[in-house]
Amino acid sequence: MLQITLSPDLPTPLVDQIVQAIRTRIDDRVLRPGARLPPIRQFSEQYGVSRFTVVEAYDRLVALGHLQSRRGSGFYVASRPLPTPSARPGDVIERAIDATWLMREMALDGPDRVLAGAGSLPAAWLDEAGVLRALRTLTRRKDLRPVSYGAPQGYAPLRAQLQVRLAEIGIGATAGQIVLTYGIHQALDIVCRYFLKPGDCVLVDDPGYWNLFGNLRLYGVALVGVPRTPEGPDVRALEALLAEHQPRLFFTHSVLHNPTGCSLSPANAFRILQLAEKHDFMVVEDDIYGDIAPNAATRLASLDQLSRVIYTGSFSKTISGNLRVGFLACRPDLAHLLTDVKIVSMMSSAELSEQLIHQLLTDGHYRKLLERLKGRLMDATGRSLRMLERVGLQADPEPAGGVFVWARIPGLTDSAELARQAARENIVLAPGSVFRPQGQPSSYLRFNVGFSDDPRLEGFLARALDAGLPANSSTVPTRSHLAAQSR
Repeated sequence: MLQITLSPDLPTPLVDQIVQAIRTRIDDRVLRPGARLPPIRQFSEQYGVSRFTVVEAYDRLVALGHLQSRRGSGFYVASRPLPTPSARPGDVIERAIDATWLMREMALDGPDRVLAGAGSLPAAWLDEAGVLRALRTLTRRKDLRPVSYGAPQGYAPLRAQLQVRLAEIGIGATAGQIVLTYGIHQALDIVCRYFLKPGDCVLVDDPGYWNLFGNLRLYGVALVGVPRTPEGPDVRALEALLAEHQPRLFFTHSVLHNPTGCSLSPANAFRILQLAEKHDFMVVEDDIYGDIAPNAATRLASLDQLSRVIYTGSFSKTISGNLRVGFLACRPDLAHLLTDVKIVSMMSSAELSEQLIHQLLTDGHYRKLLERLKGRLMDATGRSLRMLERVGLQADPEPAGGVFVWARIPGLTDSAELARQAARENIVLAPGSVFRPQGQPSSYLRFNVGFSDDPRLEGFLARALDAGLPANSSTVPTRSHLAAQSR
């Protein structure tokens, strides 16, 4: 069963909708090579479209190399290598919007730029004075070793402090089960190095963490997206995918999910762990925004107690991205093996940074900072939602808190064109395609609430949606069209 959605009310022709929907299912590896598509008559009756429309769509997919036509038998998914995209020369604004582009753009800060698609909070929201104060305190300590290598598993007092913090959210881990890393990126990379080899299958959130997708592609693994719902990963879709695939790992974001801002429900968490046990795969839980989450947030690691879950976190979002301190927690035997991988790939930890983080966690200021951030984020989220409503957009779904709002432009096939035009005005938007496992077109944009109350952003969105923009043979709907659709 294809389980696609078609709408004659969209400006995109039905043939284009069918082609795009089937291509997405093939790119997501939901439709595997050799899979037979529904016969033309059956497809026509099921989706209420003419047979001529289905024939044209199937023929176009054959011409594009996605399907094969077998005389007397029907249409089948073709076996073909995925194309490797090549960089295009020319103006950087006109290049295809991808994860690398977004990372570069977000690194170029300045007063004339609006980082509406950024992944971090504004620097002014964080406690720079507290970091400098802790650094001065640290320089007077007797145990400071500024010119020595750190311990392979990480600074022991910080691991002991993390043991206490994990216990507060229901995760029972000893200090020996915690490995400190250079931010969460190295934690995820260590897991990839140990578990994965080219050709392996991994599950990821769809939409999900775009930088992780780029890293996984470097390992030559096959990414299979699990659709995301307001309750977390779609467990029915996950079960169906597991009937077709044998993943080694499932990378997922449980609390204040990036980019949708939603959190995992207890029922979904329980079912995910059941399926992990049944199908013998490990779950890698990313909890980078956990410190600014509601107190009652559900985490897979608290239910599983690190049996099949590898839990990862970082202080980049709440203290400093410059210090590069993260960690992973897992079973004792696995912690030993992953420490060996860390030694081989990176030697040891940055003990000076780890000591500074420990100082900040234990001097009493960090908890006060978190409370200020939660209040500020709540206010900023309200302002962002009102701004999006004024220009004709709505959060879909409404965030449970945190940094992001995931907003859809109804009737739009691909928001990348909107991001290209915004870049010309020094406004960095994050188009939904960079959060898809295969970079599939998306009608969504991710907004960072810390930057979204800038009047230049609202002005740009209002002008762009009033004027309408070309996008994939369609047109970005005007604000009056969006208002009519919402009524």
